[in-house]
Amino acid sequence: MTTTNGLDPRAMLAAMLREGITHVVWLPDSETNWLFELMRAEPSLTLVGVAREGLAFSVAAGLHAGGAKPVIMIQNTGLLESGDSLRGWGLGLDVPVVMVVGYRGWSRSGKPTDTAAVYTEPVLDAFGIRHWLVAGNEDMACIGEAFAESRRRSQPVAVLVGEEYQGARA
Repeated sequence: MTTTNGLDPRAMLAAMLREGITHVVWLPDSETNWLFELMRAEPSLTLVGVAREGLAFSVAAGLHAGGAKPVIMIQNTGLLESGDSLRGWGLGLDVPVVMVVGYRGWSRSGKPTDTAAVYTEPVLDAFGIRHWLVAGNEDMACIGEAFAESRRRSQPVAVLVGEEYQGARA
């Protein structure tokens, strides 16, 4: 069940913090600015920027090997480009990491506004990666499900963010 009220970045951050994440490995983009500002102010998180999405998988694997609990935040266009890194570093090394993927081109109508949306879920399915859609605050329960599934399978899973984050209000 979703609404058109948008996505509050505070709800997303709270859901991830409940899972004990320590690091956010990401490639900054304009759509996640509101969430970025909140994460940057959160003292329990270390933000690790990468130059290309494919690097996020090797960085997350290294953090996991060192005992950290990373989450990867990238856009679906970068996910599509970084399939080999996902295969080798994420799936090949059995890294239990949640990928929070901006679902560029997704629309409530079911008619994608960008071809990136057409290929996102089929590519995840081809890799055998479970995925959930977050299109509003009502969908936050799936964040916990995604983390639990990732730990259970010791594999990457994806949370697809269909809505842009709305401005964080005090």
